[in-house]
Amino acid sequence: MFFHPTKSSRRSFLKAVTAVIAAPLVVPSNTVTPCALAQGQTLPNNLLRMGLIGTGRQCLAHNIPGYVRNKRNQVVALCDVDLWRLAEAKTKVLELYEKSASLVKPASIETYVDYKELLARSDIDAVMISTPDHWHAAQAIDAMRAGKHVALEKPIIRTITEGKELVKVSAETKRIFRVDSEFRSGKAAHQAAELVRNGRLGKIKNVLVCVPQSDISLPAQLDMPVPPELDYERWQGSAIRAPYTLNRVHTPKNIQNRPGWMRHLYYCDGMVTNWGTHLLNGTLWSLGLDRTFPVEIEGTGTYPDADSFWNVLLKFEIKYRYADGLEITYKTGQPFYRMEGEKGVLEVTFDWAELPGDGKVKGIRATPTSILDEKTGDSDIRFPFRSEKEDFIDSVLTGKETLEPAVVGHCVTSTCLLGHLAIRTGEKLCWNPEKEVFLDNPKAAEYLNKPITTSR
Repeated sequence: MFFHPTKSSRRSFLKAVTAVIAAPLVVPSNTVTPCALAQGQTLPNNLLRMGLIGTGRQCLAHNIPGYVRNKRNQVVALCDVDLWRLAEAKTKVLELYEKSASLVKPASIETYVDYKELLARSDIDAVMISTPDHWHAAQAIDAMRAGKHVALEKPIIRTITEGKELVKVSAETKRIFRVDSEFRSGKAAHQAAELVRNGRLGKIKNVLVCVPQSDISLPAQLDMPVPPELDYERWQGSAIRAPYTLNRVHTPKNIQNRPGWMRHLYYCDGMVTNWGTHLLNGTLWSLGLDRTFPVEIEGTGTYPDADSFWNVLLKFEIKYRYADGLEITYKTGQPFYRMEGEKGVLEVTFDWAELPGDGKVKGIRATPTSILDEKTGDSDIRFPFRSEKEDFIDSVLTGKETLEPAVVGHCVTSTCLLGHLAIRTGEKLCWNPEKEVFLDNPKAAEYLNKPITTSR
């Protein structure tokens, strides 16, 4: 049985909204209130004003600290459909501002349940979007059309059509876009990209990418009453309507647990995109293939049993072939990627820390080891090394393209989606990278603008 919220619970929710949302923001005289920027313009005093949309686990642990502690940025607004999470986020933002006298603290932090109300504020220049995957593209497009620059959690899309639209809108609105994937800020991935792009491995012959095999099945779940702090209807957005149960959404009044929506196809594609946008991302970046697509895709995978509540892929193996004949194998396993070339081999893991004392980067190894000692020259390809937050803020302030603009996010994530689709259809897919269409495959073409929502 599905328990619908009662009128009294709805009144409680609206009352709670009123209690959480603060009075209109009053900007003190020492605070800058710039207009949203187009590319190439600059902000007065180089201070960016930001709103954060989605205040769950990733936002609280990484995005709030990363943006609040940046002296060129000021967090002035928060938005979430879960009032408990919204209150926790506001408390953390205020605590971080109180702990540092060097930061420009806003007079107040405005809170919202409806993200469009946040976007309507003319004094907000940029947003960081950290909502569930099924909301990503729609909110990012709305934000750019509202004049905001956008940092968007990965995976940024659930369909290839969404990716094309993000690229189009970013160009039309001249808004800065950044995929908020921290992997390109890892020293190992950064070093690998520069070494491979500058030919230190010679011609690449074999490539293997692995992501964790960590998704699991779950027995059928009972319907539950909607927690009073959650606007469940708003949380579902454009997804298929389904009864509320805890493991469909996230644990009430808890930020630490992995949310259930990450293992359900109504809202997410699972590890094939969740970590593919880290490790396959790093691989394609190194190979210079992060702005294009493969021409052939085939794959196999295992979904949970038909009666499992969680239904994303448990394991998979995908093969991509590119126009020049290079093949990439992408599968579940121990997370790492390996690129084998004529002059040697590079392997990169998800461990970015520096080894103490020797100055070498942990998480990358090479055969021969001398490859890691090679330096970039003046004529070599170089990438700026900075965090994803710094990269986004720098790009907004200077008008320069981010390290992961919309076109990269689209190509990388859509490549993951093409792999998932090859498994779902059980067919070898032929793809035209220029036109971004399937060749003579109406069955696959049906999924260009709709997500995979069932395993069968």
